[in-house]
Amino acid sequence: MNETPQVRHATVLDDEARHVARVYAEALYRAAEPAKQTDEVLGELEALVNEVFGKDPGLELFLASAAIGQDRKKEAIDRAFTGRATDVFVHFLEVLNTHGRLDMLRAIAQAFRTLANRKSGHVIVHARSAVPLTDADRDHIRKDVRDVSQREAVLQETVDPSILGGLIIRVDDWVYDASLRTRLLNIRDQIIEGSSHAIQSGRDRFGS
Repeated sequence: MNETPQVRHATVLDDEARHVARVYAEALYRAAEPAKQTDEVLGELEALVNEVFGKDPGLELFLASAAIGQDRKKEAIDRAFTGRATDVFVHFLEVLNTHGRLDMLRAIAQAFRTLANRKSGHVIVHARSAVPLTDADRDHIRKDVRDVSQREAVLQETVDPSILGGLIIRVDDWVYDASLRTRLLNIRDQIIEGSSHAIQSGRDRFGS
């Protein structure tokens, strides 16, 4: 991780969506905390988006659809979750329904997980590499994150051959891109920029 980092900035829309997700995640955390149900609610939220939606994509489409009325969605939520999930979680789904935000459940789940990790002194680190990380790679990443953030890294690893080599690290909204693909693209851009400058300089000389 000695290469110069390249930070990619999210779009305005992405920033706004993440902000809204964080607001709802914080509200849910505050609702669950007095009853010491934060872990349970996190489990319910992640089970919904990772397991239930995975097995039944139609349910996710149903809840996210603006063409389906809130009353029908409330009936579905009550039928599916009342008595099977915490009251905090069921009430939260109903609040999202009222505000037309059920389409943000995945983003809220991610924000809630990030918040829960931060409260416990941990941070999720998404590591994307062309080949599986070695134990030495993992140790280096954890040390760097600990040195910078004073938090312990919870690694989530993805192997992505398309980046050719190197490593892409994402921590919250910050991205460290040391992939070979990005370096090659930067070299290409520099060559194109240099060629354009040379061509323009030639034109200026012939035009003078």
